[in-house]
Amino acid sequence: MIELVVYGEPVPAARPRFNRSGHAYDPLKSRAYKQYVSLEASKQYHGDLIGRKPLVVHIAIYRPIQTSVSNIEHARRAQNVHRPIVKPDTSNYVKLIEDALTGVIWEDDNCIVDLTASKYYSDDPRIEVTVTETGAKRPNNLKEPHY
Repeated sequence: MIELVVYGEPVPAARPRFNRSGHAYDPLKSRAYKQYVSLEASKQYHGDLIGRKPLVVHIAIYRPIQTSVSNIEHARRAQNVHRPIVKPDTSNYVKLIEDALTGVIWEDDNCIVDLTASKYYSDDPRIEVTVTETGAKRPNNLKEPHY
């Protein structure tokens, strides 16, 4: 099992921009955060690139609690009574993280066969990524799908 923690305010993937010749590129903020996640992951993971193995990935996104909320609301958010249901979408965070970990943890993110992601508030903004191979024991809070 691989566990990564990247501290700092999470940044979602932004829509690609296009230059005058029509070439697509990532906006600066997304590109910088993607590089930061890759760098932090490479500091924490020293194993071989994972390829051709089905992976289970869980991503926990901890957004900062806004300073403009009341003390009561701050406590609710800190205790996960209130969770973020505002933009950016969870999927935008996930895509950036998948791309950032390509070439650091896995050869290609197409090896991810099971993916869960959760958004929370925290006074300590960060992302936490857990990677396991399928066949490893699933976390207790995840149920096996029924077909």
